[in-house]
Formats: sequence, C-alpha cells, structure tokens
Amino acid sequence: MTHDHDLVLRPTPAQQAAALNPPPGRNGGDLVVETLAGLGTTTVFGLPGQHALGMFDALRRSDLRYVGLRVENNAGFAADAYGRITGEAAPLLVSTGPGALTSLAALQEAAAASAPVLAISSQIPAAGLGGGRHGYLHELPDQAASFRGVVKSVHTVRSQSQIPSAVAAAWKSALTVPHGPVWVEIPQDVLLAETSLPVVTGVDATPDELAPRPELTAVAADLLSRAARPAIIAGGGVVRADASGKLSQLAEKLDAPVVTTFGGKGAFPWTHPLSLQSWLEDRHTTDFLEDADVLLVVGSGLGELSSNYHTFKPRGRIVQIEADLGKLEANHPALGIHADARLALQALLETVEERTDLSAPERVRDLLSRVSDRIASQELTLEQAVLASVRRALPADSPSFWDMTILAYWAWSAFDPRGTNLMHSAQGAGGLGYGFPAALGAAAADPTRPVLAVSGDGGALYSIAELATARQHDLPVTWLIVDDGGYGILREYMTDAFGEATAAATELTRPDYVALAESFGVPGVRTTPETLETDLAKALASPGPSVVVLPALLRMFAPTHLG
Repeated sequence: MTHDHDLVLRPTPAQQAAALNPPPGRNGGDLVVETLAGLGTTTVFGLPGQHALGMFDALRRSDLRYVGLRVENNAGFAADAYGRITGEAAPLLVSTGPGALTSLAALQEAAAASAPVLAISSQIPAAGLGGGRHGYLHELPDQAASFRGVVKSVHTVRSQSQIPSAVAAAWKSALTVPHGPVWVEIPQDVLLAETSLPVVTGVDATPDELAPRPELTAVAADLLSRAARPAIIAGGGVVRADASGKLSQLAEKLDAPVVTTFGGKGAFPWTHPLSLQSWLEDRHTTDFLEDADVLLVVGSGLGELSSNYHTFKPRGRIVQIEADLGKLEANHPALGIHADARLALQALLETVEERTDLSAPERVRDLLSRVSDRIASQELTLEQAVLASVRRALPADSPSFWDMTILAYWAWSAFDPRGTNLMHSAQGAGGLGYGFPAALGAAAADPTRPVLAVSGDGGALYSIAELATARQHDLPVTWLIVDDGGYGILREYMTDAFGEATAAATELTRPDYVALAESFGVPGVRTTPETLETDLAKALASPGPSVVVLPALLRMFAPTHLG
C-alpha cells in the first residue's frame, strides 16, 4: 500500500545527469546562491567582507542582482524595505563580527515592523566554533547569541550539506506570520571550500498559514454584531497580510469607525466616511476609542505609540487579532485570536450580522473636527503647509520612507498615504538613519515609480554614504532633507523637560547637503517652504536620484498624554 507521505519527486533525466556531473569551480557560496535562486530570489543586498567572499564569488556565477550598500546597517534597512514592498524575504549578505554586528539595528527595526529579511553572515572557520578563544579575525565567543534576542530564528551551518536546508528553513521562518528577520551563519572555510555537491534545484520552503480558531471568531462575530458602538483599530498586520480590502468590507458591514496605527497607515482609506484617520496621539481619539463597547484590534499589539503612550484605558470589550503571540493580550485583556489578519477578517466577514448605525459617520466627522480645531489653535501653519506640499508633490502611487524626524512624526498622524503599503517609517524600533537606505531598497524592488525619502539633517548624516549607492545603481529616489541644524525633536524634548537643551548634544555642524550631493553626481536643490512643492515635484519627476534640502525649524503639536 502506498501512502501520500511515501511519494517523492523523481528527478528528470536531465536533472539526474546534471546532479551526477556538477559543473567544476563551485564552492560553498554557490550552494547559498543556488538555494536563494531556487527560493525565487532575484535581488540581494549586502556588503562584502573577507570571511564572506565565498558567497560574493558565487554571485559572479549567478543571475541574482546584487545591490551593495556602504554600511551594513543601511543594507539591512534596504532589505527591510524590499521585503515590505514585495512580501519576499530579502537576502542580506554580510561578513563576520563587526560587519554582522553593524546590521543589528536594522534587524531590530525589521523585527519590530515584521519585515521579512533573510540575513546570511559568514563565521570564523568551523574549527573555532564553540566559544574557545582561538584568535581568529572577527572572532566572537558566540556570534549567534548577539542575534537571538533580535531575530525570529537563528540557523548555524557547520557543513556544506547543511546549507540548502538551513537557508530554506530560515526563509520559511521569515515568511511565516508574523514575518520577521532571520539569521543564518556559515563558517568561512565552509563557504570557500570547493564542493562536489550537485547544483541545488529542488527547494521547498512554503510558509505555514496561521488560521483563526473558529470558536473564537464565532464569539467575536457575535460581540461585534450586537455592539452598540463598535470601533476598529487597524495595525500593520493588516497591511502585511494584504487585508485592507477585507477590513473595509467588515467596517462597512458593521458601520464601525476605523483608526489606523502609525504602522498601519493605508490599511483603511483616509477619506472614507468611517475613517478616523491616524490621530492616535490625540486625546479626542483616545476618548472615542475608550467609549467603544466593542473594540476590534487587528494586527496591532496596542503598544506605546498605538495607545497614546499607554494612557488608553478601554471600558468595553476588546477583540484582538494578532499573529505575534507575544503581543496577544500583552497590554489589555481581550478575546485574543492568534491568527493572520487576512484569514481572521475573512472568517468574521462570513459570520457577522450586518448592522446599521446612521450616526457613525457623523460621530467620525465630529471627532475629526475637534482634532482639527485642537491643531489649529497651536499656530502650526508652517508644519501643516510643509506636509501638504509633500503630499501634493508626491505621485499618488509612490511609496515614501520616513526617518525619525519631526516631519515624520507629523506624517504618522496627518499624512494621507493614498494607498496600502505606500508609507513606511522606522517607528517600529525608532532608530535613526532608516529613510534613505530604505527608499533605495524600495526603488530596487520597483524602479518604475519614484520613491520619496524624508530625513532630518541628523538622520541624514547616518546614511549620507548611500548617495554613492543611489548613483551607482541609478535608483529613482528623491531625498528630502529637512535641515534644522541639529537633532530637532531631541532639542524640543529637552527644552520641554528641562527648560533648555544641551547644545553640545543637540546642535550639529553639518555639510552643505546640496554641494555634497552634487559631489556624488546626484542633483541637489535648496528649497523654501513656498517653493517646496514645485522643487520636490520636479525632482520626483526626474530620472535617477536627487536631493532636496529644506532649511526649516519645525515644531511638534502639543502632546495630549502628559496630563
């Protein structure tokens, strides 16, 4: 008797002949590259190093596109953005020790934002693994230990035969929800040694699905159907699951207002009659959500930024759909449903009863009016005008990537992304330097539309070297640098908290960014708030990279969580 699990794929005669006679001149690095190609990879990011040269040598013999950046951390940001845009696990190739460790901050952002990154690093020779102090170049007692608290999974290879399975297992881990970065490390001698193993042709790494338990969605559907004032918080999990369409259907079926988190920008149409937009750092919004008798939270852990700095105190029942088990009920008791947002929303759509609430659009309009009045009372016309100019200049289908800077903090609350998966920032982990290298990764994923990067002058200095990358690969990224002479938000925080800022810490000597860009062969222009829209639109419409510098001192709107 034959069982399904006894069936195996038989090689074709051509595959069998190729397996028996592998081409000469291959090494362990070829097994890495062949596995990546077999998994569907087309583009890899990275930075070469002495221990990793086996992988980079193999790239020469492959059809994979290599985008090399100047700093490992920036290469990680680029891979992160590529993964967010494509939904694929973007490979990041780095070297041992300092090269590997320099990528850590980028991997933390990918982990916080659930971006799939397949980081592959070299290691010291296999004989040195185990923690002994052998004195190898770049040696760490336990390199993998530095990554275990950051990435989803760690895979250490010790022989060439392990490479395909380890890379495939890591790929599957990165793309099984919740998505995230993974770490593979391969010793230098394993990468460099000639191999007689056959060319890798059959690789299966299909991600597991995370379906909701039906008894839980049945209870959730009953709660939502009988609710008097339901509301929805849509997080980044909705965007990553490509579930915005299902979210809209459910909201309309329930007449439930929807607010998107900063990581969930674009999960719900900005101008929809039920859209509360993204004003989560606003007490009016917090009060509205607290008043909901049933609150559906989809793809969000209700963390610090999504809860108005933990001042949100819900009075009704919470239904939380979350793929990351660690986030489920981490901040508030809920009917917790551990599931992929798309599958769970589909289950709710099939089981909720339609309800009608003609007051919902009016309550939404009233809330947005009160938010608008609060902002208008603070004389922030410059900030609102700058953000509006950026929105008008940016094509509707172009993605934007925002660094940790005051204009980005405005954009979290006030920017209409005009589509799903179009606005991204470093708000997951909150590290500086994300915007420009991430935009390069997005442009590598889709060079047919211009990409916008937004940084402050402080964050820009983290990634200025990547102007060379942008020029080398002719990537269509326009970089808007808002130059306020220092770390503007930290200056503001310190002044608010202590009466004045420590100038030595917050004021920066910086270059002439226009001249610096032009020294890389990248066109640059200095603009003003009045000419920003025209200058930015012109730069975005021009082929290749460009830089627009806006000298401006912007202010944040007043917080509502401090009293």
